[in-house]
Amino acid sequence: MSSSNRNAAGNAVLMATAATIALMATPLAAEPLRHEIVFVDHIEAGLIEQDVFVDRNGEVYRATPDNIDMSADVFTTANPVPHDPGNTEATGPFAKGVPLNMTMGDWLSAAGTGTYVCEDGHGHLQLEFSGLVPDGVYTLWHFFMTAAPTEPFIGTFDLPIGALDGSQATFLADADGNAVFDQTFEDCIQLSGQQLTAGLAVNYHSDDKTYGVLPGDFGHNAHIQLFAALPKEPSLTN
Repeated sequence: MSSSNRNAAGNAVLMATAATIALMATPLAAEPLRHEIVFVDHIEAGLIEQDVFVDRNGEVYRATPDNIDMSADVFTTANPVPHDPGNTEATGPFAKGVPLNMTMGDWLSAAGTGTYVCEDGHGHLQLEFSGLVPDGVYTLWHFFMTAAPTEPFIGTFDLPIGALDGSQATFLADADGNAVFDQTFEDCIQLSGQQLTAGLAVNYHSDDKTYGVLPGDFGHNAHIQLFAALPKEPSLTN
């Protein structure tokens, strides 16, 4: 073999080796992260209903799993009422607001399911709801709370899902109380961790207004109808 042929063969081997090394060094695309989501209401979760109230002698009270009348009309409160879902003594009385023109059974008939996908650094939520308030104005919230219960309850940290100005969080129910939420976000949604539980909350606005980065006044014009806890980050479950 001539020197030129030997050089050509050697170059071919080097190029093939370099190509193999480059292929081995190229990271494989991560598999999309996919989660099924099922929403529940407070009563279904064994908690106290938080944001709609029943009348008793001119004042209003929260319903509990063992003291609930599905036929009772529900009301807002005259003033905001902080959430305290695990405290059986935080049921009222509260100053009565306005009627919501539905029963407790109507309120608790809501349901929702869907999927969350994180792929290539972007998040996507596709959710379907039924039994919502007909023609109701809603927002979807990304909440965080301590993984272990605190005494007293210190509340949740609430962010509108997606854009921080709330522009991606709003959706409307149709005349039958059905709704679809289908949004893609610039970043994946933060899941639960070791110290914080993350979740999604469906917020009904009884005044037909939304408030951007704020959910509104709970009990008074903002009412969490459904919620779902998000799973832990995969790195914490392996």
